[in-house]
Amino acid sequence: MTTDSRSRWLALYVLCTGMLMIVLDVTIVNVALPSIQNDLNFSPSGLAWVVNAYLIAFGGLLLLAGRLGDLFGQRRIFVSGLVGFTAASIACGAANDSGVLVVARFVQGAGGALTSAVILGLIVTMFPEPREQAKAIGVYAFVASAGGAVGLLAGGVLTEWVNWHWIFFVNVPIGAATVAAALRLLPATAGVGLRAGADVVGAVLITSALMLGVYTIVVPAAEHGWGAGRTLLCGAVSLALLAGFVVRELTAAQPLMPMRILRSKTVVGANVVQVVGAGGMFGSFFLGSLYLEHVQGYKPLEIGLAFLPVTVLMGTLSVRYSERLMTRFGGQRVLVVGLVLIGAALAGLAIAPVHATYLVDVFPAAALLGIGAGLCFPPMMGLAMAGVAPADAGLASGLVNTTGQVGGAIGLAVLSTVSTGRAATLRANGHGALDALVGGYHAAFWIAVALIGAAVVTALLTLRPTPADETEIVAPDLDDSVVVPV
Repeated sequence: MTTDSRSRWLALYVLCTGMLMIVLDVTIVNVALPSIQNDLNFSPSGLAWVVNAYLIAFGGLLLLAGRLGDLFGQRRIFVSGLVGFTAASIACGAANDSGVLVVARFVQGAGGALTSAVILGLIVTMFPEPREQAKAIGVYAFVASAGGAVGLLAGGVLTEWVNWHWIFFVNVPIGAATVAAALRLLPATAGVGLRAGADVVGAVLITSALMLGVYTIVVPAAEHGWGAGRTLLCGAVSLALLAGFVVRELTAAQPLMPMRILRSKTVVGANVVQVVGAGGMFGSFFLGSLYLEHVQGYKPLEIGLAFLPVTVLMGTLSVRYSERLMTRFGGQRVLVVGLVLIGAALAGLAIAPVHATYLVDVFPAAALLGIGAGLCFPPMMGLAMAGVAPADAGLASGLVNTTGQVGGAIGLAVLSTVSTGRAATLRANGHGALDALVGGYHAAFWIAVALIGAAVVTALLTLRPTPADETEIVAPDLDDSVVVPV
């Protein structure tokens, strides 16, 4: 291995460490939620905002963050995000009030958006050769997807052996070391500068729309019903803000999301699959943790260990076999098989009984989930970056992260609301507490299965099956119609 090649792979590991920190914080909190609720006196509906504040800031700012990477240089934005994320982690760990924690989690999400939005753009720049690029994306996809399962284990260890504050404090030394390594190893590419503009208005519109949309689902819809006046009003304002964002992007001189990024059917299809599929998976990790704790009586560490097969199988497939399978069968076919296995895993959780055993009822679902995620995430990331102009690499990277995080936030809100509502109905009809709780989880898991099914249909209709996917890179300084196949 040449010195240049070794440096590139070391740089990839730096990027993945930064991404792992970000993704860990999505799920590491799940295991600690009961402890946080008890210590800071969160209401049941307010507790979801410990997760939602992070996800919405993250998802709402990713597009702008990706564009900032194109403007100011991707390394600069990556490092700035890490610094902000690490500082917010200190505030989260030191929080002694529920409001302070939610605000700090929002700031954490903003830092995470800056860090993660530019990673795929950096990867496709550092690894232009197709096979190396596929392998690098496989490593990244493993970290981006398996980090959720690792977070459950890490959260269990820290919560049970120390206390919940350390699920945030642990980010500080890792963040500092990653910043130092990034400044040394990542290429310092120059951005195009502010002459191209930054669509702040568009960023405000889309962030406001997403925040209000999830608030509508989690609070008024859950507390007053979907047909209540407050629910309808908040939902209407959210949709109006979203419509305003679309109009802004169509008319702005330098839009946050130029419409040229949507010319590729493959890019659009991969992002739709991402948003729908993430809607099913994010909420499922959240509800799966609650099911194991409240119904099966698992301790935090036991919850993390229960999901360990997800991480192991996902890592094995993503890092060792995904590039070979994509080369042999094509990204679309591998993606569809992975999604079908994820759907089967969620269906298994949807029928798990009150008195479940791990080996019979939980482990098979965890194994299928790990295999499915290991198969589907690398091709999804690769397809989402296919055919993107080098000048838009940061934007495309931000877009694919946005669709995943927004889908996850909405999915979490919807599944949590469905689960709570169904459980309340069953209790009102005379069912016991545990039976009602499990019935609520089952209803939510079946919704998740339906979302994964929709992702499968989308992949079949919009993504082209080929013996091996052809990645197209638009040559710089040429007309958009000229593409160079690699």
